[in-house]
Amino acid sequence: MRYQRVVVKAGTRVLTGGSDRLDMDVMSGLATQIAGIHAAGVAVLLVTSGAVAAGRHSQGFPFRQVLAAVGQGRLMHAYEQFFAEHGVRVAQAVLTYTDLSDRQGYLNVRNTLLALLELGVVPILNENDVVAVDEIGEVFGDNDRLSALVANLVDADLLAILTDTEGLYTDDPRINSDARLLRRVERVDASVEAMAGGHRNTHARGGMPTKLEAAKLATSSGITTVICDGRKEDVIRRLAMGEEVGTLFLPTASRMESRKRWMLSGLSARGEILVDEGAAAALQSRHRSLLPAGVREVAGRFSRGDIVYIVGPGPGKVACGIANYSSGDVEKVKGLRSDRILGLLGYHYGEEVVHRNNMVLL
Repeated sequence: MRYQRVVVKAGTRVLTGGSDRLDMDVMSGLATQIAGIHAAGVAVLLVTSGAVAAGRHSQGFPFRQVLAAVGQGRLMHAYEQFFAEHGVRVAQAVLTYTDLSDRQGYLNVRNTLLALLELGVVPILNENDVVAVDEIGEVFGDNDRLSALVANLVDADLLAILTDTEGLYTDDPRINSDARLLRRVERVDASVEAMAGGHRNTHARGGMPTKLEAAKLATSSGITTVICDGRKEDVIRRLAMGEEVGTLFLPTASRMESRKRWMLSGLSARGEILVDEGAAAALQSRHRSLLPAGVREVAGRFSRGDIVYIVGPGPGKVACGIANYSSGDVEKVKGLRSDRILGLLGYHYGEEVVHRNNMVLL
């Protein structure tokens, strides 16, 4: 297999065959394909739509949030049965964007997913449509953005977005017979986004515009992305083998560890640690950890595990990273040798204020 960690996103149109109900044959086929590459040693995560569609099998529920609540269990039960036929264990994770915008939540989700993969379990994820009311609106949630966030979260090699079209066309092929399928896209820019044309599926929230948004997010994190027809025979195995199916979106950046990508996003920088010239040089030229001896001042309030900026005596920031100690603790041990941390604080989380493995130079 060419790819060793793959996120598969199955959209509503694939799972329903264009109707308003789930197609069990399609779901069974997806499980068979995923089980096949899983047996070949590929770590696979499935981001699935379909909770609302599953809820439609029950009568008398007018609201989509209620349909999602009813359908969530039905959807997972079906997947459990289909994967069990191949001896594959699955686990469910229902997420919202806010689960990943907080550092602690981000780490908890990441650690859980990586632990499941280590145990040979296939995680099945979808957006919590019961909570994410704004995402439901008048159409089904399609989890496009979530699939890119998950691929980024677990440092995937490939994001495969399965839909009901061949891929990205130069124009809407349902309207323009001269529309041409793009086999490769080097960068999702304004000209590429214009090709999506704003056309949306009848039963799917996102359509091509949100799939391009997901591709742009994933490729900017160094993850190869494919948008293709999920109904094609053995498409998941073919993608994992490196066969070019649909539209291939090439990575636009080198892959970095996911925690470092998260740090660079600046979503949760809480404070600053001012360091002396020697510490700044050690960080920049020798990629050392930040020890308390090199700390001069602490600005702002932060807790252990928060993102902080490291600022040198010169202009600009030197780095950002995950703090091993709170701002109050760093204030107490600044300028001192690491072997004094335990005696002063009464506990010890490591010799470093910020470890080099949890740091990104700026």
